[in-house]
Amino acid sequence: MSVLIKSLKIAGAALVAVLFCNLLGLQSSVTAGIITVLSIGNTKRETFRSAINRGLAFLCAIGISFLCFKLIGYNIWAFSIYLFIFSLVCLVCKWPEAIAMDSVLITHFLGAGQISGALLLNESLLFIVGTLMGIIVNLHLHPKSTDFDKAAEKVDGEIKQIISRMSRNILLTDKTEYDGKCFEKLDKSLDVAENCARINRLNKIWNNNFYEEEYVQMRRRQYYVLQQIYQNIMRLKTIPGQTEKVAEILDRIQSEYHRQNNVKSLLGELEQCVQSMKQQNLPVSREEFEDRAILFCILKQLELLLKIKSDFVKSNQF
Repeated sequence: MSVLIKSLKIAGAALVAVLFCNLLGLQSSVTAGIITVLSIGNTKRETFRSAINRGLAFLCAIGISFLCFKLIGYNIWAFSIYLFIFSLVCLVCKWPEAIAMDSVLITHFLGAGQISGALLLNESLLFIVGTLMGIIVNLHLHPKSTDFDKAAEKVDGEIKQIISRMSRNILLTDKTEYDGKCFEKLDKSLDVAENCARINRLNKIWNNNFYEEEYVQMRRRQYYVLQQIYQNIMRLKTIPGQTEKVAEILDRIQSEYHRQNNVKSLLGELEQCVQSMKQQNLPVSREEFEDRAILFCILKQLELLLKIKSDFVKSNQF
């Protein structure tokens, strides 16, 4: 449905541009429709930025073509030299999208065999009408906070499931069915949320609020930490007595895992657990020593996981 609506929007905008140019009595009014199509971007900022770039490029194109046609004549050789110089300017200035659009307008000078004031006005109006119509069509684009909320909730839900699986599997010696496929799924969900956040920001002309993108970045950093925790859980060969306490903390984290939680109480509980482990008797075997060291490492990684969220909450307090 969205593809159909976008197609209708493009066709309708181009038609209006052509009809308006016909009312103004402009020559080659169909060109305005093509310019409209090329001016419609995916976001407001993209559309405005492209319009500015093409406008500057259009002025350059007129100057370059005037010199080429006056010095060499209105022929294909002059147009080829113009195209070489203009393309070079556009690529250096990072205006590649302007090369085709503006050059189409310049071909009208070549076809007419002159650059008169009336023809300059005609081409300028074709450019202005087509570009403005592209901008007008995209003015209806608004940030879709609900789309981001759904994407963020999906990410949060998958992270909760990962932590829940950790709390169960850390207590098992047989982890043959415990794989890391859930991380692949989470990675894709993070990409979706990140793209949604970026589009939302680009559809705000005057507002540079990076909250949604920063939120996704925060969750991605947690994603990397969770991968390290998973790898450590897989390294466990036994189940020391302290494992149950670590499992309880994991379960507590997943049960309180939501966007608004400042994780202050969780950090306090985690610190108590770390201090408790430091005060316990030393391990009596090498295997126990290694596994308890892994558990301690997991606790420190959980601390990092929570601090990532804590720092994000602090930096986004208004």
